[in-house]
Amino acid sequence: MIATREKPKPLTISISPEAAEHVRHFALTSGKPETHLRVGVKGGGCSGLTYVLDLVDQLPEDDKIVEEHGLKLGVDRKSYVFLAGTTLEYSGGLNGKGFVFNNPNAKTSCGCGTSFGV
Repeated sequence: MIATREKPKPLTISISPEAAEHVRHFALTSGKPETHLRVGVKGGGCSGLTYVLDLVDQLPEDDKIVEEHGLKLGVDRKSYVFLAGTTLEYSGGLNGKGFVFNNPNAKTSCGCGTSFGV
């Protein structure tokens, strides 16, 4: 029998063009078009960890910074362990509008998609 290797998870975080466009829209409507997006996780939620999104004027120097689609995205080092390989997308579907984290590290997640477990 030949062993197959699982494809390694990318060690970065990406953001879809639609999500980047919505971040720019929210930044513009809040009167801060030069802000950046900072994502992270914190303890809580029905599955153990909760996603956090924030618009910030400046990203901390020790953040992991990803630049994609003209947007700077910062992730604190503790959260990065849980978010590596994640794609941040924006959904405008029937189940509601909002940002969606497609996280390959999540073993469980809640129905609303805001919390997860590893």
